[in-house]
Amino acid sequence: MKETIHLKKSITWLQGAALTTGAVLGAGILVLPALAAAMAGPASLLSWLFMGLLSIPMVAVISMMSSRYPDSGGIATYVRQGLGENTSRIVGLWILGAMPFGMPVTALIGAHYLGDVMGWSSAAVYGVAAAMLLIAIVLNYRGIDLSGRVQVLVVSSILGILLLAITASLPQVRPAAFSPFLPHGWLPVGQTMSLLFFAFIGWEMIGHLAEEFRRPRKDIPLSLGLAALVINILYMLIAFVTIGTLAYQSATPLTAMITLAAYGWGEQASLLVSFLGLIACYCPVHTFIAGFSRLVYAQARDGALPPVFSRLHPRFQTPHYALLSFLPVLGFVLGVSYLLELQLQTLIQFPCANFLAVYTLGMIASYRVLPNRIEKTLALLSAALAGLVFSFSGWFVLYPLGLAATAYIGSKLRASTNFPR
Repeated sequence: MKETIHLKKSITWLQGAALTTGAVLGAGILVLPALAAAMAGPASLLSWLFMGLLSIPMVAVISMMSSRYPDSGGIATYVRQGLGENTSRIVGLWILGAMPFGMPVTALIGAHYLGDVMGWSSAAVYGVAAAMLLIAIVLNYRGIDLSGRVQVLVVSSILGILLLAITASLPQVRPAAFSPFLPHGWLPVGQTMSLLFFAFIGWEMIGHLAEEFRRPRKDIPLSLGLAALVINILYMLIAFVTIGTLAYQSATPLTAMITLAAYGWGEQASLLVSFLGLIACYCPVHTFIAGFSRLVYAQARDGALPPVFSRLHPRFQTPHYALLSFLPVLGFVLGVSYLLELQLQTLIQFPCANFLAVYTLGMIASYRVLPNRIEKTLALLSAALAGLVFSFSGWFVLYPLGLAATAYIGSKLRASTNFPR
């Protein structure tokens, strides 16, 4: 009898915290504080605060679900438990539908950060972005334990440099920079929240890796709690100094962090912070590639995708066919983006809309699954808040709605033709 290969249980709470921090903290910390301030002025601090408060009950619910029901399907599995198979297929498609936009745009932001300082051509920037995606796939192919150790080192370096940038720019903060507080009114505060959601995507990735924790009931809540605390504090501090120093007015969004560091370190900071940008964007690419591959594996294992994707590598115990399938998809999107010169801000909105929809249904499903009243209240509150932010997504809501319609039509076709699951 052929031996069954299972995902390897090797992730510790520290590696889990690093993987989660790397998934959430990446490109958002570099670009969005300046973009948000340009949209809503100093009132963008409220957008960051509201999104941080939204993340707390959401992280708590994800922690409860992933530690109690460790499954590589993540939120798609929780939705199956609470809302049924068809809705789970839609959520799985939403998550996978975010990957073709989210991964290339994150890699491109990192490559642009270094490329702007080094004077690279557009082709060179896209080449570096492609290399980042390839490295993430190769490392994840070799195993999540190697990925976890790499992520601890990378995230520690990023946190240190970010704290130095904050410390360097704090003396330059001026009270006058916060007046008028609402230069464009209240509506941009809500619209900015929808954009800022890109900076809070990634908590759910821990669910896709839950099967690989050594002690999921203990380590997952610790990993998520530590990551949430660190990330929310850093976001508020970076947003505060970006506004207080008027860095968002004196630089493009892609170079605002360099401006902050230069206040204390001078122009020599440019190269160091540009490397920070590259590394900070690699972190979420690395973790999301791991999470997406586990989702494909779980969906194939449960019959929603071709069974070849449920096979694990005999040596590394990783979903290698799922990882290899990402190469042509990501390469195609990068190629189209290069040829059409697509704007990064536009590309960001697609995964934001998808994940807002994912979180809304995931929290509703968690409400139905979690056993006690407090847990149900947290899930319902998270669903309401995610749905509210989703309503500010504008025409980008058509992307997840279109994918949902595609999944619905596909399920009807399978039912009418008796197509095997």
